[in-house]
Amino acid sequence: MSAANAIKTPAGIIAVRVPRYLATIRIWESLYALPFCFMGMVLAADGWPGWSVFIWITVALTGVRTLGMAANRFIHRKEDVQNPRTANRHLPKGLLKPWEVFGLMVVGTGVFFYAASQLNGLALALSPVAAAYVVMYSFAKYYTWACHFFLGWALAISPSAAWIAVTGRLDPEAVLLSLVVALWAGGFDVVYGCADIEFDKRFGVNSLPKRFGIATALWTTRVMHTAAAAALLALGFWMDLSFYYFIGWAIAVSLLAMENGLLKADDLSKLRSPLFQYNSVISMVLLLFTVLAVEL
Repeated sequence: MSAANAIKTPAGIIAVRVPRYLATIRIWESLYALPFCFMGMVLAADGWPGWSVFIWITVALTGVRTLGMAANRFIHRKEDVQNPRTANRHLPKGLLKPWEVFGLMVVGTGVFFYAASQLNGLALALSPVAAAYVVMYSFAKYYTWACHFFLGWALAISPSAAWIAVTGRLDPEAVLLSLVVALWAGGFDVVYGCADIEFDKRFGVNSLPKRFGIATALWTTRVMHTAAAAALLALGFWMDLSFYYFIGWAIAVSLLAMENGLLKADDLSKLRSPLFQYNSVISMVLLLFTVLAVEL
């Protein structure tokens, strides 16, 4: 049997399709969202919450992230074909069909709802709200230049959701941590909007860089990231965390400052540097030192 025919077997189809599905939802970017989610979990539990809670939180986040990313690709499939930054993705290239990406949305929704049901009543009750938001934010750029802030809050759901999963309630400390994520992630989305500014102008897509210019957009990101760093520092004092947390804070903020320093209004070439590609290192550092602060 030839290699071409082998791919037509069920096992071969799965072997080809699964990597494409994972690439479509950019599974590696979960390394950015997951650490913040686990920070919320560890801080809410003041330590290890138990394997059951950990597993269902992870499954829930995987489900809702699959829903959000697949919805984003499905909703923006026509623009992605025309945008040089996204034209090589699987859906624009025809390697996946729209119905397959829609199927990922359905699967992600089901996984998310079931995982929420295994945690507590409040988590299940709020899960439809979270699911609706991570889908609806994708439409924001058709209506407002503030679309980056909608995306930031989509990612910011995760630490508060983890907090609710552990405690069954939403405490103000969780809201502050979510604010950190919203500012952090929203700021980076503003930066990536700078790379799409010419496309956005041609196709009538809204963004902060398009509305106010690249220089203002980069300064907005710096202000947002400064506010995120300040809120993260305040959280450490508020929760009376040990010095390990503040070591992690200092490392993460230094990396964040370095990233912001790479970009100039007249030179965005560093946007594709490894430092931006592996931005998840920052959130992983924060998680590591948060765990040390709670456990030691």
